[in-house]
Amino acid sequence: MNKKLLLYGICLALLGVVLRLIEYKMVIIDHSLELYGGTIALIFMIAGVLLGRKTSKPRHLNDAVAFHSLQLASPAQMTAIKEDHPGLEKLGISKREFEILQLMAAGLSNQEIADKTFVSIHTVKTHVSNLLFKLDAKRRTQAVTRARELQLIP
Repeated sequence: MNKKLLLYGICLALLGVVLRLIEYKMVIIDHSLELYGGTIALIFMIAGVLLGRKTSKPRHLNDAVAFHSLQLASPAQMTAIKEDHPGLEKLGISKREFEILQLMAAGLSNQEIADKTFVSIHTVKTHVSNLLFKLDAKRRTQAVTRARELQLIP
C-alpha cells in the first residue's frame, strides 16, 4: 500500500513539474516581445546610470573647496576660541552652532550652509533657531550683530 502511494505521489509531482514547464514555455512564447523590451530597457537604464556617474562631476567636491576657503575654526582652534571667549560657554553655544554662526556671518542661506556642512537643511534650521534663542535675537542679522558685539566672531 505504501509503495503505491509513493509511486502515485511521484507521478503527480512529475506531472506538476511537466505542467509548470509547459506553462513557463507558453508564457515565454506569448510574452516574448514584452520580455525582450523589458530586458533592453533594463540594459539602457543601467548604461545611463553608469554613464551619468562617470560624466557628471560631484557637486560636493566643489562646495568643499569653497567651504574650506571660509577658514572656519578647527576643533583645536575651537577649544582655544572657547578659552579666549568665555561667552561661548556662558551662552552654551556648541562647536557646530559656532560653525553655523560663522557661515551665517558669511551671508550664506540655510541651504548653502546645509550643503557646506553636509547636514540636512532641517538640522541647520534647528541650529539657527538655537542660536537665535541663545543670542536673544529675532532674526539672523540680529544674531550676527549680537555675536559681533560680544566679539564671538570678527
